[in-house]
Amino acid sequence: MKIAVLDDYQQVAREFADFSALEADHDVRIFHEHLGDRDAVVAALAEFDVIAAMRERTVFDRATLERLPNLKFMVTTGNRNASIDMDCLKERGIPCASTGGRLQTTPELAWGLILAVARNIPLEDRNVREGRWQTTIGLDMQDKTLGIVGLGRLGREMARIGQAFRMNVIAWSQNLTAEDAADAGVTRVEKGELFAQADVITIHYKLSERSRGLVDKAAIDAMKPTAILVNTSRGPIVDYVALADALKGGRIGGAGLDVYDTEPLPVGDMMRSLPRTVLTPHLGYVSHDTYRIFYSETVENIEAWLKGEPMRLINS
Repeated sequence: MKIAVLDDYQQVAREFADFSALEADHDVRIFHEHLGDRDAVVAALAEFDVIAAMRERTVFDRATLERLPNLKFMVTTGNRNASIDMDCLKERGIPCASTGGRLQTTPELAWGLILAVARNIPLEDRNVREGRWQTTIGLDMQDKTLGIVGLGRLGREMARIGQAFRMNVIAWSQNLTAEDAADAGVTRVEKGELFAQADVITIHYKLSERSRGLVDKAAIDAMKPTAILVNTSRGPIVDYVALADALKGGRIGGAGLDVYDTEPLPVGDMMRSLPRTVLTPHLGYVSHDTYRIFYSETVENIEAWLKGEPMRLINS
């Protein structure tokens, strides 16, 4: 069997899992670079029987999958993958397995971005290294309002940490009830109220056709001039053109971004040069403990399938 393990950007797959048993009997290739567009993906992977995807870094839509004639089994890290056309796999009789992960990893990064923007940490770090001293004034968290867009598992983790900072926490999502919000110690408000009232807004929403562009120009225009927007969910949820205009015009306090419309972010993308931003390269799930789970369970899934005993299937 020819087995492809994709998008190991940090070249650490073999540090977090033992591939030796697989490599003893099968041809295992670990790809360290992003493969690129559909034609590049097909050219690189057409001969492989098994493909292991790292989250949603590479798109496997129907048009791509139908050009992979040898494909017999897929694994994705995490418990779901919106970049893989599961219906197409099922029609072709190709099983797809998943792995576990860590709930806290993304909220931890989100709070890192919030504090980095609020206290101007990257700028002040650079200033100290270049000989300057105390050039900015930070935004306090205590007694401020945290607005959470999407009060699911990640949103609830964000709420708990916000409450530890003694923040007033409000939330909105299309299906959120006042009772569910109260159960998390949070006040439900309407979308417009959240963007107008919050000092810090954090996005924790699943990307779908309904949520694409959810944080639109009207929402961004409603934000306080000192407010911070953080997105660790998915890039297309936010209208980045409207966000860029607000940042360039100084109409909001800043933004912390971990996700983008196109990933990896193109070299000349406007997001790279925006003022009052802290940018990270989709690190929400990138941590030692998470990678240990991802890679070890990827190997387990492939070994189980090869034995005819597939496990953790998500499209059966």
